[in-house]
Amino acid sequence: MANEIKKEIKVNLDLLLVQRKMSLTQLSEKVGITMANLSILKIGKAKAIRFSTLIALCDVLDCTPGDLLDLETI
Repeated sequence: MANEIKKEIKVNLDLLLVQRKMSLTQLSEKVGITMANLSILKIGKAKAIRFSTLIALCDVLDCTPGDLLDLETI
């Protein structure tokens, strides 16, 4: 296990917000998720995300889950 490759999920929320010219506050209002929970997701500290939340984010941001989440080797 010493040579095990570690991976993590990276959330691209910042990039998508810039591309959509949308603030975190606007996203919070449109999706119905608290600013606190969006901030946790944005900084990569979330341990899980509900599929319903992922769908809502993708609907508002006009993206796919693959646009929002990346699997990265660390």
